[in-house]
Amino acid sequence: MSRVDNDLLSVQEARILVENAREAQKELAAFPQEKLDKIVGNMAEAAYKHARELAVMSQEETGFGKWQDKLVKNIFASDFLFKKIKDMKVVGIINEDKENKTMDIGVPVGVIVALPPSTNPVSTTIYKALIAIKSGNAIVFSPHPKAKKTITKVLDILIQAAEESGLPSGAIGYLRTLAVDGTVALMNHKDTSLILITGVPKMVKAAYTSGKPTIYGGPGNGPAFIERSADIKKSVADIIVSRTFDNGIVSASEQSIVAEGCIADEVRQELRKKGAHFMSEQESVQLSKLFFRPDGSLNTEIVGKTALELARHSGICVPEDTVVLISEQKYVSSSNPYSREKLCPVLAFYVEKDWMNACEKCVELLINEGRGHTLVIHSKNENVIREFALKKPVSRVLVNTPASLGGIGATTNLFPALTLGSGTAGGGYTSDNVTPMNLINIRKVGYGVRQLEDITKGAQVEEVAETSRTRCFVDGCSIESSGDLKEVLEKLLELLK
Repeated sequence: MSRVDNDLLSVQEARILVENAREAQKELAAFPQEKLDKIVGNMAEAAYKHARELAVMSQEETGFGKWQDKLVKNIFASDFLFKKIKDMKVVGIINEDKENKTMDIGVPVGVIVALPPSTNPVSTTIYKALIAIKSGNAIVFSPHPKAKKTITKVLDILIQAAEESGLPSGAIGYLRTLAVDGTVALMNHKDTSLILITGVPKMVKAAYTSGKPTIYGGPGNGPAFIERSADIKKSVADIIVSRTFDNGIVSASEQSIVAEGCIADEVRQELRKKGAHFMSEQESVQLSKLFFRPDGSLNTEIVGKTALELARHSGICVPEDTVVLISEQKYVSSSNPYSREKLCPVLAFYVEKDWMNACEKCVELLINEGRGHTLVIHSKNENVIREFALKKPVSRVLVNTPASLGGIGATTNLFPALTLGSGTAGGGYTSDNVTPMNLINIRKVGYGVRQLEDITKGAQVEEVAETSRTRCFVDGCSIESSGDLKEVLEKLLELLK
């Protein structure tokens, strides 16, 4: 089949999928929350049963990360997430204030088009499907080409469980004939209400061009600041656990460490104890050549690889127990590969003389890339923590926790989510960990409680009579009067004598 034929078939399939989803969603919109919850519960249970199988499958298909950590994410996206959302009221009357006589009614947005990433294909697909159906929406997926087999398997499991529980056919669908034109057709379809993208940066421009509301979980470039009051052993342990989790492919994961000068040596020593290898300047240059392609895009060959694999590939000799590669850096720039997001266990290391300079370094890193995403601070000084929280261009400030797990809500009480909004700073419209509440419109109901005259009751209102003013100009002289025309003429005659 020619590429042209494939593109045309993909576009036609996209139209049919959205049309079917539109009809299914009309039926779904009438479902009470209890019925939606039953469907979601069965979907979550089915996904949980296949969590290990799907973790292994995704690692084998993509070559990214570790299946053991993907298993954790799959359980998180099914069992843990469901427990969090099962009692949420999302559609129908979701809030009522009897005293003030107002109500909030949750209304599904309609048809959602979702683009899951190849880095987290199973967990993100489960998560998107659950929050969409929980909020009464239909959802159509465009699987990532690098994870097509895995995403298709996940969706087949979810669709079967959902339809056996009463979900209308077509409410969950996916593009089988993959092509960029087909994905664009999904996003541009007149019946598409919302686009939900996680980690597919090449399609973001097309999403925004469609004119549809777009929730985008974009790249992170989160620095981790270790302040002098921090528990250094715990801070370093958290960073190592986070940066090695699924070999560093979670967008919230730390990309650099910024340490205060007075504790920098102690931090270095602790990092080495935990399996970090500090590279020489030459080694840093050798490794950096692997990160990006000539066009500036990330080289997928490094994504989700271990530190040992990266070292071998770049010709660097490191101890066999190495888990993270670290490059000491001084400056931040768009041309410095260590100033950008790398989806592998590599960290940049900066030293600043005090927390105020560290604050500026963190801002530089975030502005360079990752604006609006995530920052981590390790500190016991509440004043410093609050200063960082107040002044950083991020949507999440994580305190004394591994970023990859804290950002998604596993080790914090942030909402469990695998799409982390970056707000307007990151080019989206929400800074939330995306929840079912982000997938509805809220209809406001307000009962009449006062009359118009009650608004001005007790206030002194004066009626001001409007007077007409007349002004004439004669030989550069001005004549003005608030009286009638006769008075103006009389003054004019006097002037002309």
